[in-house]
Amino acid sequence: MSIFSKEEFVRYSRQFMLPEIGMKGQEKLKNAKVLVVGAGGLGCPALQYLSAAGIGTIGIIDFDTIELHNLHRQILYSTNDVGKQKAETAADRLNAQNPNVSFVVYNQMINEENAEKIISLYDIIVDGSDNFPTRYLVNDTCVKFKKPLVYGSIFKFEAQLAVFNYDEGKNLRDIYPEPPNPEDVPNCSENGVLGVVPGILGVYMASAVIQIILGKYQNKALLIFDFNQFNILKLEI
Repeated sequence: MSIFSKEEFVRYSRQFMLPEIGMKGQEKLKNAKVLVVGAGGLGCPALQYLSAAGIGTIGIIDFDTIELHNLHRQILYSTNDVGKQKAETAADRLNAQNPNVSFVVYNQMINEENAEKIISLYDIIVDGSDNFPTRYLVNDTCVKFKKPLVYGSIFKFEAQLAVFNYDEGKNLRDIYPEPPNPEDVPNCSENGVLGVVPGILGVYMASAVIQIILGKYQNKALLIFDFNQFNILKLEI
């Protein structure tokens, strides 16, 4: 007996057609549990495409509220959402997009007290956070529980993408052993960011998650994108 409803067969019909996905691949997507850390510039597009693709369970963790200056890049939200909780608003919007997905909302900051409890529940972790203490905490917890980590970061017109702790691959500390001093790495609130940059990278991150679930991800590299010059640098890791 199929695990898909008639509505799902229509919704995912274009994915069922792909020999790389088909029925078995779509079942893998439906059975997968993915946690997205941060429902901001990277998290919004990643969440939208993971939801649309039919990931069965998606956790969303974010303690922040929506502000007007978020909206040029966090297009999951609207002007009327300003002041609302990001995680709850994202889940509501995504549920309207695809009611076949189960969303788990964490209106809290991920920290040393809750990271292990939350991360241990998921198959794959997507790090869309915007600060180094969180990135290293998420990385170290993923290493402990042997969870693949899809990592992304942005700066002005640039972006970085890597899949850590997967298929005997390296983790964040193998590339950057210690977090830099915060004053040495200004965030987008201090230096700005082109709105499409996190949008593009978030879609890449969602694609990486899907490939991991399907068992087809093979790119052991740190990808560095320059969307000002449209260059991509691939560093083997």
